[in-house]
Amino acid sequence: MLNISPVSPNNSFRKRRVALLAKIIDEYIAIKGRCRLIDMGGTLEFWNVWNTFFDYEKLEIVCVNLPAQSMAAPHSNVRYLQGNACDLSDFEDKAFEVAFSNSVIEHVGSWANMQRFANETARVAKSYFVQTPNFWFPVEPHARLPIVHWLPNQINYRIHMATKAGFYAKAANVGEAMVSVEDAELLDARQMAYLFPDADIKHERVLGLSKSILATRHQTPA
Repeated sequence: MLNISPVSPNNSFRKRRVALLAKIIDEYIAIKGRCRLIDMGGTLEFWNVWNTFFDYEKLEIVCVNLPAQSMAAPHSNVRYLQGNACDLSDFEDKAFEVAFSNSVIEHVGSWANMQRFANETARVAKSYFVQTPNFWFPVEPHARLPIVHWLPNQINYRIHMATKAGFYAKAANVGEAMVSVEDAELLDARQMAYLFPDADIKHERVLGLSKSILATRHQTPA
C-alpha cells in the first residue's frame, strides 16, 4: 500500500526528497565542515522523523513557522523560531547555506504572499529546495479526495460540510468549511517557475503523472 503519511519514515516520496536534500547538505559539509539550513514553515517533527539522514553535529537548522511548537528537538543544533517565513528581515542575505521548504508555499495564502515567500527563500540562502503538490495531479493531497481542488468553492465547501476529508475534520458550518477550502492553494509548474526563476524545476511522478513539483537552486560550495 502506498504510504503518503507526512510523518512516516516509510513515505517513499518524502524519503527520496530527503535523500536529495541530504546530498546538497553533505556537499557543504564536505567542503566547509558545516552547513546552516533554514526550514521555511518547517516543524521540529520533520527533523525528528528524518534524523537518521543528517549529521546534526555539523548541521545547524532553524525552523521558522507561525504556530508555537512544544516538541523537543532531536539535537541542540535544531531550533524553532516563531515567525513568518514571508518576512525574514531579521536574517541577512545568504545567511544560510540552504533554504528548505516541504509542502508549505501552498498554505501561505495570497499570490502576493507566495511571492514574498519565494523571494525570501532565494534571498536568505545560497541554495534552496522547495517542494509543493502539483495542482494538476487528480487527487488533492490534503483532503485526499479526487478533483475537489478543481471544483468551484461553492461546491467544495459543501463537500467539507458533508464529510471528513483527509487532514480536515467534517465542518460544522459554512465558515469552518471555507477555512478548509482556502487552507491550500495549489500551484502548477509554470507558476513555480515564475516564483523561482533561477530554479531547476523537476517533478515527482506517480504512474507517469506529476504529483509534486520541486524547485531547486544549488550553488556549488566554495
